[in-house]
Amino acid sequence: MKIGVIGGTGGMGKGFAIRWCVNHDILIGSRDAAKAVQAALEYSKSAGESYGSVRSKITGNDNLSVAKESDVLVLSIPYENIDTTCSHLLPNIKDGCIVITPIVPITKTDAGFEFISFIEKKPSAFELVQKYMKDKTKLVAAFHTISEKKLADPNLILDFDIFVCGDDKNALNVVNSLIKEIKTLRPVFLGPGSLSYLAEVATPILLNAMIKNKLNNPGIKII
Repeated sequence: MKIGVIGGTGGMGKGFAIRWCVNHDILIGSRDAAKAVQAALEYSKSAGESYGSVRSKITGNDNLSVAKESDVLVLSIPYENIDTTCSHLLPNIKDGCIVITPIVPITKTDAGFEFISFIEKKPSAFELVQKYMKDKTKLVAAFHTISEKKLADPNLILDFDIFVCGDDKNALNVVNSLIKEIKTLRPVFLGPGSLSYLAEVATPILLNAMIKNKLNNPGIKII
């Protein structure tokens, strides 16, 4: 399976690439293809150092090329870039391509991190992305509360839960399987895409708890 990461030169891109390259080809996307190629080379080197040898490939290209080739596409982009990025890319994805959004509408105020959808009465990230999907059922919300620093270190065991929302059983099964490929992560289903804001709002809650209590890149675990 080919997994593409839009905005893959950021922190999350490295984590997804190194964690999933054992079983899948990873396509790193960027607005600058040369930057994506360089990042893919760096991620490949890190994966080789961690695993010894990896049969799958990590490659880089421009965002549109990555979107067209991917079987699963992760949108690792800011909330404010959804309209410009998704309107350009999502009409060009393969039929049946599953799109994962870990995007969170978040802003930092004097009080702390706040959820834009609540304070500015704006749509959730899931709602904005879904507007541009050819098959709206293939959109899945996941990975909102995972630390990018911990995700990028394959030697760390991530004993966390990942909230998942979506409307298509097959798409949910694929995403759940990808979550389980990252050792000790557990998918926790919250409900259909209409409830995805519940997963998104967990991010500012977690960030504020981390900062105000001086926690080290925590995650969420339901016990």
